[in-house]
Amino acid sequence: MTQSLIAAQRGDKDALDELTRQNSALIYSVARRFLGRGVELDDLFQIGSIGFIKAVKGFDVTYGTRFSTYAVPKIAGEIKRFLRDDGMIKVSRSIKENASCVSNAISSYESAYGTQPRVSDICAVTGLDAEDVALCMEAPYITQSLDAEVTEGLRLMDTIDSGYEEQKLVEHIALRQAMDELDELWRVIVRLRFFGGLTQQETAKMLGINQVQVSRIERKAFEKLRKRLVTI
Repeated sequence: MTQSLIAAQRGDKDALDELTRQNSALIYSVARRFLGRGVELDDLFQIGSIGFIKAVKGFDVTYGTRFSTYAVPKIAGEIKRFLRDDGMIKVSRSIKENASCVSNAISSYESAYGTQPRVSDICAVTGLDAEDVALCMEAPYITQSLDAEVTEGLRLMDTIDSGYEEQKLVEHIALRQAMDELDELWRVIVRLRFFGGLTQQETAKMLGINQVQVSRIERKAFEKLRKRLVTI
């Protein structure tokens, strides 16, 4: 890959096109994190590709770091700049609607039956799949735009350490890629336990399995994630 990078940096268009093609999955994985901001995935991919090309041109092959580690913040940065300029960095309406739907379904079920519903019960009522339900049960969503002023002349985005944010994004993308390789039940358990804040017992009850199964799957899932993240 180093030779292709050097060739692309020297103006070889074919080498640049081939690098972009080979890394299209990476660009798409970053672009998907910005879905729901009013821009289609293909458009986000095109914008991210501009960031990728900038990464190719700016990467120093003598640094000894992985190109993907350098490229992800560049791709994300280009997309964020586009969205920021359009004033569209906000939580997806569809996600908010789904979260509200899940919350209402849980409240209605608890009122009717006096107990917490299983994920399958919520799926039946909302029409969402298990992973989407788990996603909606994660931390509360923030609707405030990063362009909003937190004080006179100071925007929310100006209070964020960009270097730290980009590093966390690299780690988040790597985690997302690793989680995509898990079985659906494993992903749901990880989401409920470590993003939704449920205990093993609560998770087991919602999924209709026992706590021992949750504990066993949890250990296996995190061992697989650990091994996958080490190799990224």
